[in-house]
Order: sequence, then C-alpha cells, then structure tokens
Amino acid sequence: MTPHDASYFGAAATAKYVRLTTLKKDGSAVDTPVWAAVDGDRLVVWTETESWKVRRIRRDSRVVVQACDARGKKVDGEPAAGTAEVLDAAGSAHVRDLIGRKYGLIGKVLLFGSRVRRGTAGTVGIAIHARQ
Repeated sequence: MTPHDASYFGAAATAKYVRLTTLKKDGSAVDTPVWAAVDGDRLVVWTETESWKVRRIRRDSRVVVQACDARGKKVDGEPAAGTAEVLDAAGSAHVRDLIGRKYGLIGKVLLFGSRVRRGTAGTVGIAIHARQ
C-alpha cells in the first residue's frame, strides 16, 4: 500500500459511500457522505459546484476519506489522509463519467437530473491524492 496506487485509500476505494472530511477555518472537521470512484492513483468525488465542501477545499486542501454508510455515520476501514483539488470542466466531465459507470442506472439517472437542473457547470469533480 503506497501513496502511488488506489489501495492507499483502503475500503474507501471500493465503498458505495465515502465520508469526506474537510476543515473549517477554525480547524474543526466537517464530514459529508459522497459518491466516489477510483481514477488511477486517486479517488474522485462528484458534488455541487457551490457546496460548502468545495469552498472549504479551495481554502484548505487537506481532507480525510473513509468508507461509510449513506448517512456518513457508520464507518468502515481505516481513514486515509489526502489532498483535494477542484477539477476544471474537462476533469469534472471525466468524474461524471466514472461516477455513472460505478453507480450504474441510479448514477446515470441522478447525473442526468443534475445536468437538467443545474447544467454541467452546476457540479464539479474533486480529485483526492494520497497525502505523502
């Protein structure tokens, strides 16, 4: 398990839901359950462009991921520290494709609904790299 492959993220790499922990200005942690997929040696997440987690990541890129249930409460496996980056339009489109493939029909339906409601600029991809 090295920072150069997806196994670094442990159970979060294959989990249906991943708890993404970001940091507020005061340093307190905020946990959010998200959909995630593996993309090479990184974990990618799909979310709304104007969400608070995106704002927090733009200010402080340190994050922690861990497999969890749909509500983000029951966790599984070890937490993995990482560094997050908000992706550009092309990167976000790639993340939407990966999420659609991983989550099948339900993922494609939710992605379509989001595109109709918000347009493609309304959601963004986040890439999480292993913290070295």
